[in-house]
Amino acid sequence: MNSEWSLDVLYKGFDDPKYAQDLALLDACIAKVNEFAGKLPEMQPIEVLKTYIDDSERMTQLIMDLFEYASLRSSVNTKDVEAASVMGRLMGKLSATAKAETAIKKCIAGIENLDELIASDPVLTEYEYLLKNIREADKHLLSEDSEQIIALYNISGASAWSDLHSYLTSSVTADYRGEKLNLSSVRNLAYDPDPAVRRDAYEAELACYKKIEDSIAFSLNSIKLEVINNARLRGFESPLDQTLFDAHMTRETLDALLGAMNDHFDLFRRYLRVKAKALGHKNGMPWYDMFAPMGKSDKKYTAEDAKAYLLNIFKGFDKDLHDMVERAFDEAWIDFYPREGKVGGAFCAGLSGHNQSRVLTNFDGQFTDIVTLAHELGHAFHNLNIESHRPLNNDYSMPVAETASTFNENVVMNAAIDGASSDEEKLFLIESQLMDTTQIMCDIYSRYLFETSVFENRENDFMPAERLSELMLDAQKKAYGDGLDWNALHPYMWLCKGHYYSTLSFYNFPYAFGGLFARGLYAKYREEGPSFVPTYRKLLYTTPIASVEDTAKVAGIDLTKKDFWEKSLLSYEKNVDEFERLVDKLYK
Repeated sequence: MNSEWSLDVLYKGFDDPKYAQDLALLDACIAKVNEFAGKLPEMQPIEVLKTYIDDSERMTQLIMDLFEYASLRSSVNTKDVEAASVMGRLMGKLSATAKAETAIKKCIAGIENLDELIASDPVLTEYEYLLKNIREADKHLLSEDSEQIIALYNISGASAWSDLHSYLTSSVTADYRGEKLNLSSVRNLAYDPDPAVRRDAYEAELACYKKIEDSIAFSLNSIKLEVINNARLRGFESPLDQTLFDAHMTRETLDALLGAMNDHFDLFRRYLRVKAKALGHKNGMPWYDMFAPMGKSDKKYTAEDAKAYLLNIFKGFDKDLHDMVERAFDEAWIDFYPREGKVGGAFCAGLSGHNQSRVLTNFDGQFTDIVTLAHELGHAFHNLNIESHRPLNNDYSMPVAETASTFNENVVMNAAIDGASSDEEKLFLIESQLMDTTQIMCDIYSRYLFETSVFENRENDFMPAERLSELMLDAQKKAYGDGLDWNALHPYMWLCKGHYYSTLSFYNFPYAFGGLFARGLYAKYREEGPSFVPTYRKLLYTTPIASVEDTAKVAGIDLTKKDFWEKSLLSYEKNVDEFERLVDKLYK
């Protein structure tokens, strides 16, 4: 089993003849799209639709292969200058189609009998959702020239600022006990069983941000101002409204979700207070001990251990999931360990058209790393379930993007808890689950509050690093309440979270959505057993071709009602009760 992923299914290098061939094909496709846009006035509506689908399918696969290869190479080595250069050139090529793409979409949106034409052709019928969304999105499209200008300036604007953030956070080092550690490594020490290690690592982490805070503050300010201006130009009331539109999700659903969370935060604050007291803290949980392991957690896991663990659990859920996870380990889909130049965190990238995904983690041998692998392989399973769609139907929105990943976490954690052999092991597992859930409730909400305040302030003011840290601390106090010690928070969470550094805004509430949505789906699975699995897979299949609300209806769920979200939240109450019982028993 390889410890690093292989990208050979895409290309063997930038000097691979296939890479040059695909690059030439992309240039031909771009030329054809631009030529097509010039002929629109002469074409019949049905011809426009079919040509658009044919050209877009061909070009989409090329773009995904070429760009994904460069992006994945860069993610494991941000000093890969060639990969960074290639991504820049590809973005430049794509920006050359912005004017033509706008003209084509405006033409499609203006077809009076669009519904009739869609129904007349089987391929167009498969793209009904896509084509109707093009019509709906037309009111937010700018002129052809304006779209081209925005695409061109993004390369040296938000995209460049995002690259700077990735480079600085992957290359900065923390001074920890006489050693130089990269950011991922020092952050991983937050899970160490030794309290002195955790606190020293926390202090080293905060200190290292001082080296790069001013540069990253410029990045964040620049990206957010670009987002604000872009949203206004497109006729959205706010960046949040644009995010919800792009996510195919209603404000009614978001309000129901956030309302339910607000009503039940004390459940997770209670967990934090109980844990803090057990660790000897009187004023709530200091940030540096938030991820402290409890119960019996001495075991360290190898990548082989993780493979065996996940395969054993998933074999009882779904054969296709089990077999896909086995392939991921055996066929070098996963890049496991932290190293200099590799980005922090974890992600999964689908290789559409190849029936594969690639998973990046910073594996350190903790049980939480196994859960992270389960999470990212959930994304891969989601990708597997939409592989049979046509090429343009392979993109699902942010909120449902976390469904399969968080569902996997529930399968793994609940199976582990049910099979615990001692109170110490059970406490460790329940606490691990509550720790993760508190992150997608309290921490995610703090990120939502922070990003909201950044947008509210950025329109008129530049926010230096000190001001950004103040906004983050205020958001943490509101979200965590008395669960945390306010004298030991994390003022730099705005700096280390890559989700802020993109024109894709508010990539925070989708994690809470995914956590509670998956929890509700998992409850249905526990009630119905194996008969629910086909419904679950149908729901995943539906995600790219339906709104968030219509996707949930596949499983009989109304997302606009608080009662669904509250039921999911309240399902954690017994976990918190059991956690408190075990803590009282074992930490007297």
